[in-house]
Amino acid sequence: MLNRLLGLVLLLITLAPGAEAQSLRGDSLYRTTLLRAAPGRLLDLIGALKAKGVGAAGSKGLLLRHAQGDHWDLMILQQVAGYAQALKDDRSTSLASSELISWQEDEFVRGPDLETLPAFRDAGLYHAEMFHALADKRTELLKERGMENAYAAELGRPQTAIFVREMGASWDSFTLGAYRGWKHYAERDDIPKDKSASAAKAAGFADVDQIGATLRSLILDHHDSLLTPVR
Repeated sequence: MLNRLLGLVLLLITLAPGAEAQSLRGDSLYRTTLLRAAPGRLLDLIGALKAKGVGAAGSKGLLLRHAQGDHWDLMILQQVAGYAQALKDDRSTSLASSELISWQEDEFVRGPDLETLPAFRDAGLYHAEMFHALADKRTELLKERGMENAYAAELGRPQTAIFVREMGASWDSFTLGAYRGWKHYAERDDIPKDKSASAAKAAGFADVDQIGATLRSLILDHHDSLLTPVR
């Protein structure tokens, strides 16, 4: 209980206006798996994953189900101690029966320890943004992601966890935002324009309208998905 309370205090500090956005980067190693179920087998696949404890409390992982966006059905974000453990586990063949999976993609990334951020474990909705950076813009893209977190912090909105590719699939980086639910996610539309403009400038953008333009100047493409947790 004490650890959870301390984690909540740290989260409130992280999400407070003016908080340091870089706190949502980190060196924890994760194996990220995207899955598309075989036709008509999504619920069977979810059942098989849950039976193995994927995404369960205490697993240091999340099992997320696609609600809107990209073509895959499930995202598994599993923290691992290191590459030796990950390769020994050989999850590529042990996740579920091959007859339940029509497509799979794996990537190793570094990011924050989500177990210290209660909002991520307890969220009812997640927003994933996955990026292919322009070849010479990867570092600038990560800086821009941090600036957007600073912008969100100025507005008292949730910041996103930033994950950076080390090996595997082609994504250079992705971010994951955690929300209480759909209504919480949509509350960004209630923010006055002058407050948004002031927050954008405080975060280093020329204006709020330049946030999207700045991002698009750094990327080849990106995919957004809204996800709900499987518990």
